[in-house]
Amino acid sequence: MNYGSFPSFQGEANQHSYECPNKLTVIGEATIQASPDQAIITLGAITENKDPTMAQQQNATAMANILKGLASLGIPDDQIKTKEYRMDPQYDYLDGKEIFRNYKVHHILEIRTKNIDRVGSIVDTSIKNGSNSVSNIRFSLSQHDMYYNQTLELALQNAKQKALALAKAADVTLQQIPETIEEIPAGPLPVLYQTSFVAKAASTQIQPGELEIKAIVKVIYTFH
Repeated sequence: MNYGSFPSFQGEANQHSYECPNKLTVIGEATIQASPDQAIITLGAITENKDPTMAQQQNATAMANILKGLASLGIPDDQIKTKEYRMDPQYDYLDGKEIFRNYKVHHILEIRTKNIDRVGSIVDTSIKNGSNSVSNIRFSLSQHDMYYNQTLELALQNAKQKALALAKAADVTLQQIPETIEEIPAGPLPVLYQTSFVAKAASTQIQPGELEIKAIVKVIYTFH
């Protein structure tokens, strides 16, 4: 885990203001990066046929083979669930007319694993056994709250550093205990900043990169 450096003052001058007499408001920010320790893989089978029964049977066969392949990798049943299942008629449009084409069956699974190194094998095995849809691979942290609380502490330290710098510049004395501390939502967490598929020797290598956890706080100090 790389804590990096505290966020800079760049572009934040307009975030500091004097609210009423003897009050100073600052925004504190911090970001840490951590390696993910779990993954969610979304994949499955899509089949098409003019006969709805055949479309369904073909899909069922493909899914049975996919599940058999996942079992061979030691993926337990409680880490696999159906995320989506549907059958829809498909149409073509010609000269303003709707022409029936076939039926399409989607059966999409959500697979969870804490073995990050096996994500590529899960994808490869599923495709080999009939999967023709890999729609998403998402990495996350099993102890996200722990990392986020650490980031909050750093954000509060960042806010205090800013307040002290402003108080020194204004030649005033800052009260050490803040009057108010407010947590500001930092958007969807965690944010994955690097995920890539690299094809080598007919195998899929997944590079999870690192996750970025950000915290923002608004702190009001009093001074005299």
